[in-house]
Amino acid sequence: MMSQKNHIKADGSAEEKIKVAARKLFTQKGFSATKTRDIATEAGINLALLNYYFRSKEKLFEIIMLENIGHFFQGVLLIVNDEKTSFYKKIDLLVDFYISRLIDNPDVPLFVLNEARNNPETLPLQFNLMNSHFMKQFMEEIKRGKIQKINPNHLMVNILGLTIFPFAARPMMKKIRNISDDEFHSLMLERKELVPVWIKLTLEIRK
Repeated sequence: MMSQKNHIKADGSAEEKIKVAARKLFTQKGFSATKTRDIATEAGINLALLNYYFRSKEKLFEIIMLENIGHFFQGVLLIVNDEKTSFYKKIDLLVDFYISRLIDNPDVPLFVLNEARNNPETLPLQFNLMNSHFMKQFMEEIKRGKIQKINPNHLMVNILGLTIFPFAARPMMKKIRNISDDEFHSLMLERKELVPVWIKLTLEIRK
């Protein structure tokens, strides 16, 4: 008779099924409203199998968020180091990328903030945007007198703040402003168009 452990190993897709189901439910319902039993049902497996792989909902959430963050950073790197894309186009692409990915993973900002405070060593932050081709283009634009001479940190804080903060503030916005999920989604789609305009205006040389 095959043991439970061997049966689990034989079904190599079970772990991935659990993660796919959890990622879907965490995105739809949020961490607090998602129950481990819901994840097991969505994955088509029993609760004992889920606990065998991941021990707890918290551990499963952490694994999924760290995977999402890793994929997130890989996507950013592809944009900022593309030598064929102009500086201004990269701003458009970065804003679109950040907002699109966060619409799909709205819990990521709060997770990152909590991890940065409590367990910073767990975050996959193995790259420095200041050494990217995007930043080289930024410095070239300054030298050519095309944009204001400002600290590059301001540029990155503007991009990150204008795209990421609304998602971190989403629970507060929904409660205080009584904004529905659909209204929030529409606002974020509008920001895809507005944020690049705002950022480029801050770079213009004032006469």
